[in-house]
Amino acid sequence: MKRILPVLCLAIVSTLSLSAAEKKPNILFILVDDQSPFDLKAYDPNSICDTPTIDRLAAEGVVFDSAYQMGSFSGAVCTPSRHMIMTGRTVWHLPNWNKSQNCPEDILDNVMAEVFNRAGYDTMRTCKKGNSYASANSKFTVVHDATKRGGTEESGSAWHGKQVLDYLAKRESSNDSDPFLIYFGFSHPHDTRDGTPELLAKYGAVNHKDKKSLPALNPKQPPLPVNYLPEHPFHHGHPGLRDETSVSGVWERRDEATIRNELGREFACNENIDRQINKVLAKLEAMGELENTFVIYTADHGMAIGRHGLQGKQNLYQHTWRVPYIVKGPGIKPGRVQGNNYLLDTLPTICDLAGVEIPDSVEGISLKPVIYGQKQTVRDTLYGTYSGGTKPGIRAVKKGDWKLIKWDVLDGKVRETQLFNLAENPNEFLTEDLAEDPAYADKLAEMEVLLLDEMRRVDDPYRLWNQPQDEAQPIAVKTPRKKKTVAN
Repeated sequence: MKRILPVLCLAIVSTLSLSAAEKKPNILFILVDDQSPFDLKAYDPNSICDTPTIDRLAAEGVVFDSAYQMGSFSGAVCTPSRHMIMTGRTVWHLPNWNKSQNCPEDILDNVMAEVFNRAGYDTMRTCKKGNSYASANSKFTVVHDATKRGGTEESGSAWHGKQVLDYLAKRESSNDSDPFLIYFGFSHPHDTRDGTPELLAKYGAVNHKDKKSLPALNPKQPPLPVNYLPEHPFHHGHPGLRDETSVSGVWERRDEATIRNELGREFACNENIDRQINKVLAKLEAMGELENTFVIYTADHGMAIGRHGLQGKQNLYQHTWRVPYIVKGPGIKPGRVQGNNYLLDTLPTICDLAGVEIPDSVEGISLKPVIYGQKQTVRDTLYGTYSGGTKPGIRAVKKGDWKLIKWDVLDGKVRETQLFNLAENPNEFLTEDLAEDPAYADKLAEMEVLLLDEMRRVDDPYRLWNQPQDEAQPIAVKTPRKKKTVAN
């Protein structure tokens, strides 16, 4: 009996060790609504926005310096962006484009939550309502969605944080040991940016509502962006666009007082989000779950707020086309990478990190080799589109330091070409646009060819004025939606 007992104990210990080693990692996916990467110190060290939790994630994880959302065929840029996150599919292959013509019929069997449900994960979601992918959202086992853009605990970002904290508390009380996927979404800093009174005061901002007056300038307010302009030099191509004309507190104004006040409101919302993330990370740490959790922080797209004289998200400048993207988790060494990734790479990435099979319907690329330092990028060329206004709209292509933007809007009344060297002109100062400089004619021609190649590769249905028209399919399909959904 004395000989059997040690052997039995050793067998039990070995089994427990094996179980711990085989425990699948958790996923905490954090998505904020309308945030330029340049709000954050991780991307702009001169930013006065205090987000210590996000700063810590960046310091302890991998920061992607070239993460993008592929684009939109709708003024509600959030909608295709969130479809891409859920499906891992490219913009013209989404279920809400052209009646799912370029999308598998069984796509809902292979959206984020369903993939992880099949893999034995507990799935939970909290986020805003509207301008999203409702059918995919409903696949999460636990869903607490509501649009919360107020300045109180109940009406703002703290509400979303509370849903996650309550969920974790229930797991803890029931000794739930299943791995989890938590989709931790926020409704801010999307307008209306009603920050908490404390944080509004910190950034010298007020919830301005009077069209007849300007908000007061305050030394606590963020400075104007370096690429601020009082107006964009030509029409952006979307007449009556809510984000450029109707946002409460801004409207069509681009004066210093309005923009600095709105940035103050943005920063107040950002910091409040940061506090909620900190509470959730602290809870995970107290539960002993944090060290086995991959944390991904990103936004559905960027925002202008005065940059280049624009206010919204319906453009392809870096402040809007790019997104923050930070990954922290087991075995990840701190660092910065290029990535050249899209938001649509998220689904294959979290599958790969969790050891879950990536569905055949996914067109994105796993970022796992980049996260673990085996690669710096997953693709050489990046394509961007905005065709939510007049067609064919705006297109961009980027390779290396070079970026081309083309505008073909207002029935041919606005046709503009911009060429930027981002190594020398990272803020895309329009005075340094090289498109009409004869010294860069060869580079311009090269980028024009590259753009057309990318448009063909991703099945872009439109063509610009100086491109061959034979392959174009100018389909103006509108997804049925309620009035003013761009606001959601």
